[in-house]
Amino acid sequence: MKKILIFAGTKEGRELSEILSANKVSHGICVATKYASVLLTENEYTNVHCDRLSAEEMATLIENEGYSLVVDATHPYAYEVSKNIKEAVKDKDITYIRLKRNMGDYSENDLIRFFDSNEECAKELKNVKGNILLTTGSKELNVYSHEEELRERLFVRIIPNEESLSICKENGIQGKNISAMQGPFTLEMNEAMIDMFNIAVVVSKQSGINGGFPEKAECAMKKNIPLFVIGCKENDEGLSLKETVEKINENLNSNIELNTTMNLSLIGIGSGDEGDLTGRAKNAIKESDYIFGAKRILDIAEKERANKKAIYLPKDVLDELKHIQDEEYKDSVNVSVLFSGDASFFSGTQKLYTLLDEEIRNGNLRAKLEVIPGISSVSLLASRLGVSYSDCNLYSMHGRKINNLLGKIKREKKMFLLMSGYEDVNEIGKICVGANLSDIKITLGINLSYEDEEVIALNPNECIDFKKEGLIVCLIENENPSERRVSPGMSDDEFIRDKVPMTKEEIREVSICKLALKEKSVLWDIGSGTGSISIEAALLSDDIKVIAIERNEEAVALTEKNKIKFNLDNIEIQNLEAPDGFVDLERPTHAFIGGSKGRMKEILMKLYEINPSMRVVINAVTLETISEINRISEYAKIDNFEILTLQVSKSTKAGEYNLMKADNPVWICSFDFTK
Repeated sequence: MKKILIFAGTKEGRELSEILSANKVSHGICVATKYASVLLTENEYTNVHCDRLSAEEMATLIENEGYSLVVDATHPYAYEVSKNIKEAVKDKDITYIRLKRNMGDYSENDLIRFFDSNEECAKELKNVKGNILLTTGSKELNVYSHEEELRERLFVRIIPNEESLSICKENGIQGKNISAMQGPFTLEMNEAMIDMFNIAVVVSKQSGINGGFPEKAECAMKKNIPLFVIGCKENDEGLSLKETVEKINENLNSNIELNTTMNLSLIGIGSGDEGDLTGRAKNAIKESDYIFGAKRILDIAEKERANKKAIYLPKDVLDELKHIQDEEYKDSVNVSVLFSGDASFFSGTQKLYTLLDEEIRNGNLRAKLEVIPGISSVSLLASRLGVSYSDCNLYSMHGRKINNLLGKIKREKKMFLLMSGYEDVNEIGKICVGANLSDIKITLGINLSYEDEEVIALNPNECIDFKKEGLIVCLIENENPSERRVSPGMSDDEFIRDKVPMTKEEIREVSICKLALKEKSVLWDIGSGTGSISIEAALLSDDIKVIAIERNEEAVALTEKNKIKFNLDNIEIQNLEAPDGFVDLERPTHAFIGGSKGRMKEILMKLYEINPSMRVVINAVTLETISEINRISEYAKIDNFEILTLQVSKSTKAGEYNLMKADNPVWICSFDFTK
């Protein structure tokens, strides 16, 4: 098999070596200094050569060791070394590959200026007052230090080895002006050095993403100081890491796999204050190679060196992860997606988790997935007030509608609400004032954990005029909550009736029981009349959705009045003809038919077409309707078919006596459609 030699000294060279070792491919690595060799991960598949070599010495090494493929992964500014490598393999049967660095996309602006050479840069520095942070290394130090005026203003940052320190000494740089440390450096570290040495201008090479250039550029912008950049002459020459591996496979007829595993962390950052992050969340963020989240949320990770991107929608995150999977070839890549609050409490985490979990199980993503919880704003407000939230319900108005919010406020002694902004506070105030709930106590937590945090108590009227911007969580307390009826049984007298026919009380209760409604059922009340079935069904649960369908405009108006009377917003009223108007309505799980206007068969056939797995209850008062119902099996498959006759007699006063007064009999038919 052909042998590989990597001229390294850069992160890209080390990553390539790690890939080859992971695939059990033996290779040589040549670095110029002992310091560079210390950074390498030595193993049974690597053979490290540590020395500065001329072109002739490189050629001798390649020939003696029998290397047939050479990868130049030296620094973008190591022009002389690259020139020697090319000379060493010239006119020989040796494959040469230049592994280039991702230099990023930076252009000149008011603060960032590019120079073709160190000499040009040094000349321009004479026109700039103040201290200079020189981060170009020690080799070109003499260009900047040979004039005393510049030398006295220089603060140099070099790698911590004897050679660099010696060069500083030779060029007259005093120890107090030398920072010897290993990069690349975080934004925070760059800021600290600029503040410590009162730096007025930073000088850097265009060292690329892996070389820490983005952090220098961001720091210059943040501090509003110039960044002088020595441009790279070979930005466009060479192959990416992916292309390099493909080229090696092509030349060696090998099958080096690039199976990077991603560690995906979906993190709840709590309130957004760094102090409220859990230890696990802090560690995950610190170790991240990539961090995603809404732009505001990314501020909590501004000190980290990770690549950051303001994305959070599931599809956008998935697309970016697949791109990373195609481009990254380390053993593992750590990716964090940040969400406000607790990742498991009214968070976008669940949608993303479901999508990523499916992609992982289907083999489209090589990843390990975890959710790291945060401290929710509800928990923060409860702690500020010294109250428990174990005995109350939690809801969110943030980008969503709460079913029958007024009913919840009236029935619940204590409830917490996440809010989108002050408009939601205004709505709570209007709802409570409109329902004469003047004793309701409302407490707001605004920007909890931030410097401008406020916790204030308001009454409903004050909520209407509230206009403060911020992140708001709300506690509503009702000292006299009403109790919900848990079964049907409303008196006919409770409804606004007028002259529109209504399903009578006892018939209504049996019919609703036969419907066997469940939480989150969607009931179509066809021929709803005054809406008595709709009202009682909707009152059973805020999560039951009722669509009242009625052709008679007078009846529609009555249903609307009853809906308002009972404060129900989980009823949708449709003034349309059945079944012609069954278009664009939410798919039903249940249907009650109180009137068909002679179109029973058409209605049932359409219902079966819409959902062949639904529960149906029909009230009939004529033998003709019963005859029509008995023919259902001709066009639909049904199960659990039942007809019962209900005749109700109620006592009435006749002087001193109670007489039984009978109503007409009603047939109640119930069944399940089946596929």
